[in-house]
Amino acid sequence: MSKDTGLGPVKRFGVRYGATPKHKLAEIEKEQKKPQMCPYCSKPKAYKTSFGIFECGKCGSKFTGKAYVVGKRAKLLEDITKLTAPETEKKEEDSDEE
Repeated sequence: MSKDTGLGPVKRFGVRYGATPKHKLAEIEKEQKKPQMCPYCSKPKAYKTSFGIFECGKCGSKFTGKAYVVGKRAKLLEDITKLTAPETEKKEEDSDEE
């Protein structure tokens, strides 16, 4: 009996190409096959239809994203807003003191 390597669908390559590329491909395929979060209705119903193109199964909207996943743009914008908001408040307080 051989042990399970956890590669899933990448087993189709057999002994070819080496372990490291197959492990990387397995991670990418697992990530792209699971439902992605729709930026319009916020439901995990968006599926990849083509390279960088996603379609939501709930609201029916089509949108672009990264090559394999929708991306984390909204999360990044929230983080940037949180980081820059205290700085602008401090600058306003400094200008009021003068």
